[in-house]
Amino acid sequence: MVEYLSQDGRYRYPVDVPIWRCTQTGQPVNLTPGDGLDPADIDATERSVWRYARALRVPAPDRVSLGEGLTPLVPTAYGGGQPRIKCEYLAPSGSFKDRGMAVMVSYLKAHGVTEVMLDSSGNAAASLACYAAAAGLTARLLVPGYTSPAKVAQVRVYGAAVELVPGTRQDCAAAALKLAEEGLFYASHNWQPYFVEGTRTLAFEIWEQYGFAVPDNIVIPVGYGSNLMGCHLGFAELLKRGAIDRTPRLFAAQPANVAALHAAFAAGAAVTVAARPTVAEGIANSKLVRVPETLAALRESGGGTVAVAEEAILPAMHGLARKGFFVEPSSAVAGAGYEALLADGTILPDQETVIVLTGNGLKSTDVLSG
Repeated sequence: MVEYLSQDGRYRYPVDVPIWRCTQTGQPVNLTPGDGLDPADIDATERSVWRYARALRVPAPDRVSLGEGLTPLVPTAYGGGQPRIKCEYLAPSGSFKDRGMAVMVSYLKAHGVTEVMLDSSGNAAASLACYAAAAGLTARLLVPGYTSPAKVAQVRVYGAAVELVPGTRQDCAAAALKLAEEGLFYASHNWQPYFVEGTRTLAFEIWEQYGFAVPDNIVIPVGYGSNLMGCHLGFAELLKRGAIDRTPRLFAAQPANVAALHAAFAAGAAVTVAARPTVAEGIANSKLVRVPETLAALRESGGGTVAVAEEAILPAMHGLARKGFFVEPSSAVAGAGYEALLADGTILPDQETVIVLTGNGLKSTDVLSG
């Protein structure tokens, strides 16, 4: 039976009442582990994340979908190796967030939530605005004042209310928490475990696209880490079920100017980092929400972190574009991270490696015109 489980494991809650944190400790909540999939469980007629519905614990009648998932996995020559590019930036709202949002919004709609709110650096706000519109929910989104105009315009055109919050990404999060205390349902992709329930499908999809096998490595651009956690959970379920005999190493790529997970991985615990300016605004998060979960994803997979120098990000964006992959700087951090991991020998050129590109370049054209 699926339940909410507090981060420290002490408290359980039924999932028929939506919550976003443990009422006893204030900690995030997770879902009890899933059972994974066998190849026969995949609904090949479904062209969305719901092809993995057997593993998604949401009532079937309330599923919301815009065709998210089934993004291309494209072999290319890049950075001195032969990686495959997972084109998550081709999702309906232009970012990987749509996987998690489709599942989270479906769950909330099924349980009577009609108005949602979250804070975001831009992509999650656009994704929630998109899926709230599809589901008939009202959405209120808080984004940092420095968010790219293209992302703000996208959120507004979906019909959501947008508030630009002065200050840092953490100031934006604090403003959202205040609204949550006043009674608005906090549909934060960083706190709500049904979002990670959806990002698990990235693992299932890579497994399916690899012919029900897995690559050696996956490099992911990471802010708060929902994609990292989703991959970890999904591959762990497949391993436990016997559908795979090993899991890929997971690597989190972050901008060196705001590398909270990189610092936590080195220290073995959450640490405070200064947030210096970075062109990778979408993953510029100086304070993590789920430290134990993200560190477990890295350690249990045998992976690690890489901090990308600021001067390497835009060249990686251009380098990926020259191969046909037009992504925002936050996504390009994964490309630059792959290059760094090749250079220091952590990843070998002949290994099977997937680089996950998460956000569309059309969201950040301002960085190209400067």
